[in-house]
Amino acid sequence: MPDRRGAPARAWQRMLSGRRLDLLDPSPLDIEIGDIAHGLARVARWNGQTHGAHAFSVAQHSLVVETILRSIEPELEPRWQLAALLHDAPEYVIGDMISPFKQQIGDSYRIVEHRLQVAIHLRFGLPSTLPAPIRKAIKRADQIAAYHEATRLAGFGMAEAVKFFGRPTGVTAGELALEPQAAMLVQNAFLARFTKIEAALV
Repeated sequence: MPDRRGAPARAWQRMLSGRRLDLLDPSPLDIEIGDIAHGLARVARWNGQTHGAHAFSVAQHSLVVETILRSIEPELEPRWQLAALLHDAPEYVIGDMISPFKQQIGDSYRIVEHRLQVAIHLRFGLPSTLPAPIRKAIKRADQIAAYHEATRLAGFGMAEAVKFFGRPTGVTAGELALEPQAAMLVQNAFLARFTKIEAALV
């Protein structure tokens, strides 16, 4: 869609690293882990409707999901741990839309999200499409995290959370870092975990 001057509308975002990331045709060369960590640490889960002095960020959620994955699938290779850490990475550009809103929007959001996820995977040496067992394991970890976040932070009752996210098994809330933290602390923790996984890949 053109802008009011008749020129094509801008489809890229400038990152703090100086990169320009094209949302419609994202290049792996324009993706930096520092931009991802910075952005995700400032995107709120649950539309910000959580208890605590700080928002519970997508970066903190990503750390929780990766922790859960290692707990329920301790034999997985480090590259799949990285995939879990980056499972919501496109949200550093497009934000975190709650599931009911995604369903109303339809395919347009998912197409942009998928293109970004593919570019992110390629940038960090992951396959563009994860193997089905790995996708399933990460999804399970994501649902366990969502249940505990919902009941501990977002005001859901247990029965309601089970209805939407399933009954969690294998990991208790007490094992997870669910206290919302300041953005810079989470950003640094995300980068530290990325660096540790990356070192294990060598």
